[in-house]
Amino acid sequence: MCSPPLSPPARRSPPGPAAAVAVVCASLFVVLLGLVAADWAPLAAVDRAVAEALHRHAVAEPAVVRVNRVLTDWIWDPWTMRALTAVVVVALWRRGARAAACWTAVTAACAALLQQALKAVVGRERPQWPDPVDSAQYAAFPSGHAMTAVVTCGLLLWLLRLCGASPALWATALAVVAVSVPGVAFTRVYLGVHWLSDVVGGALAGTAVVACCAAGYGARSGRKDPAAPGQECLAAPAREDPAASDRPHRM
Repeated sequence: MCSPPLSPPARRSPPGPAAAVAVVCASLFVVLLGLVAADWAPLAAVDRAVAEALHRHAVAEPAVVRVNRVLTDWIWDPWTMRALTAVVVVALWRRGARAAACWTAVTAACAALLQQALKAVVGRERPQWPDPVDSAQYAAFPSGHAMTAVVTCGLLLWLLRLCGASPALWATALAVVAVSVPGVAFTRVYLGVHWLSDVVGGALAGTAVVACCAAGYGARSGRKDPAAPGQECLAAPAREDPAASDRPHRM
């Protein structure tokens, strides 16, 4: 009696672009973290030069300082970003895209916890000025504002891509992100509450977190490209036709 032929082992699909982005950004963040922890002199010199130049301008321009404080304390504040994420999660849940809603919520929560853990571990001092124009709490590295903005904007772009957003909506979102991410980073350094490497570290960490989310979601759904456009988020949940249950079933 012949035994049936064995089927060849299933091949694992190669990691997609999201996984590659996650690895690259995480690696760069680890390198930057090591340089910050070691107080590497060239990096400290660049941080100091940028901070001093922007602080001199901020002290001489109180009107510009006020604008930057409104932007950083209200529009790009981490709690504003988290509230926006919460609204998106609720909207996704109500439209039946519950997997995407859960992944978005968990990713945002993990990013907030990671941010605070890194601040506690590194314990970097913020810039100190004899004439400060603003103040902030907690440690400096990585920047919570920068990391939260990147996570929020990255998740929204990922969801728009996942849902198959129209070209006009996609272009608008890209324009908003292109202004918001560098903008929030600039305000933190301009107001003298962060070093340049703090906001760069926050951006790298945030990008790595979002890329991990996209890669994990893609692996879970069995897609080769986690960023491939679809209609999961835009399609309303299917409703059962009450009249269909009363119709006789044909054999």
